[in-house]
Amino acid sequence: MTPVRVAAVQLEASQDVEANLASCLRLIDEAAAQGAQLIVLPEFCNHLSFYADRAEAHRIATRPGDGFLSAIAERAARHGAYIKVNVTHAYPDGRTGGTNFMFDPTGAVVGSCDKQTLMGAENDHLDPATEVGPILSTPLGRLGMYACMEGVINEVARGLALRGAQVLLNSLNSFATDEASLHIPVRAAENKVWVVAANKIGPLLPASDLPRISAALGVPAEWLHGAGESQIVAPDGTVVARGPRTGEAVVIADIDPDLADGKLRPDGTDILAARRPELYAPIAAEPRGRRSAVGAPVLPVAVVRGSADEVVRQTARAATAGALLIVVAEADPAALVTALAGTDAHAVTGTSDGAVLLDATGVLGHQLPLHPAGAARDGKLADELLTFDLPWGRLAIIAGDDTIFPEAYRLAALADVDVVASPFTATEAWELDLGLRERAAENRLNVIAAAPLDQPSAILALSGDFTLWTAWQGPFTGRISHPVVTEIPAGEPVGSAAVAPAQAANRLVSRRTDLVDGRPWRLVQALTERQS
Repeated sequence: MTPVRVAAVQLEASQDVEANLASCLRLIDEAAAQGAQLIVLPEFCNHLSFYADRAEAHRIATRPGDGFLSAIAERAARHGAYIKVNVTHAYPDGRTGGTNFMFDPTGAVVGSCDKQTLMGAENDHLDPATEVGPILSTPLGRLGMYACMEGVINEVARGLALRGAQVLLNSLNSFATDEASLHIPVRAAENKVWVVAANKIGPLLPASDLPRISAALGVPAEWLHGAGESQIVAPDGTVVARGPRTGEAVVIADIDPDLADGKLRPDGTDILAARRPELYAPIAAEPRGRRSAVGAPVLPVAVVRGSADEVVRQTARAATAGALLIVVAEADPAALVTALAGTDAHAVTGTSDGAVLLDATGVLGHQLPLHPAGAARDGKLADELLTFDLPWGRLAIIAGDDTIFPEAYRLAALADVDVVASPFTATEAWELDLGLRERAAENRLNVIAAAPLDQPSAILALSGDFTLWTAWQGPFTGRISHPVVTEIPAGEPVGSAAVAPAQAANRLVSRRTDLVDGRPWRLVQALTERQS
């Protein structure tokens, strides 16, 4: 395919609808002047996402053929470009959506969809989607649309990719800095698609209300501004163009949508074909809330890797020093049992057919691979993800090539797991830096990731600073769901840290927004049914 020039526009919006429209049109013109054929604008371009009540949101929202949408349509026709815009939109039946519209080069609306997962106060004045968004087949490629909070969890982007989208268009209204560093690029890498993401800048709340809301959130007022860093991400997770943290910008890149049709990893695994939808039924089940007891506040853990002798020595040393869970990249289980003698520690190690859990008494469980990926393509597969109740909380083991599947970690969260042990070997750069960090973030899971000695490993712990509208204990850095990372560089045989099993029980990122139970469970058929 001939390269397609795409643009992500970042701008500031206020409560002045006409001024917001003027900003949108001006920056659309700027993007078109640079040759953009596809232009993506941020979320809630028509008005700040702040209303007195549901009635006011409905009254201010756009309507078919109104001045706001008509002006966007006229610009699409004038420039012969596709334009994706997100607004609050009023429906005749009284609903108000956080709605994506796609205008084609004639100015016609060729697709629309509402936001499926709402964030915080959006639940007070908007209605969630009742159906999935379309896949838009265009001369520029197959396009899918989503918005902000839908990209903080995996299901919406995954569903679009499974239904054939090559380019995902994300409109954001976010002050979280971990959008740009984690949630945006991981959706490209884990699905091997392009992502074009446009975020806001400037205050996301009325200036007169900022002090009060800042105090309620426990977040300094200066952080309640759009985080910018709009970006265009390639299917391998590489950010090919990025906007500034502050200030208006038109972020431009030339992309080849056909690159998103290649779903093979270097080992030949097709990352979508290797999925096992028959295992994922719990993702489509009605939320039931967490039922298991809260885990321990603190759990000392360690990662160990190296030669066979070194692994045994370091495992014994870590257990004697107080580590209660030790994750080993690969080792002889019998040797690890001996190394744990006289301690209360548990260990997990990767094996040729999955991974095992053991303590000083012997092997306690064996998790077979869940997916026919990598080395497990021709081997025996598990029929379920096992969980183990230990003195400090609930453990799951997701090992080897299973670690690239977001569905596996979602199943762990739905089983009320607190800690996941992940001995693995990375075949692509994104798998640890984006993939496993996101698995911890989007599911509220502590993850101990142990790779071979020649690769980096990491311990990913949950922070107590997570739920907005509660007192923030440490200095606010803009990160909300990103885990606390203890990096273990390649060549370092041992790494240790403490994780927080108890924090896995708190999945409430903001008022009325639960990362796990807030998944769009009614609309995940693409994940749970085999795609033709």
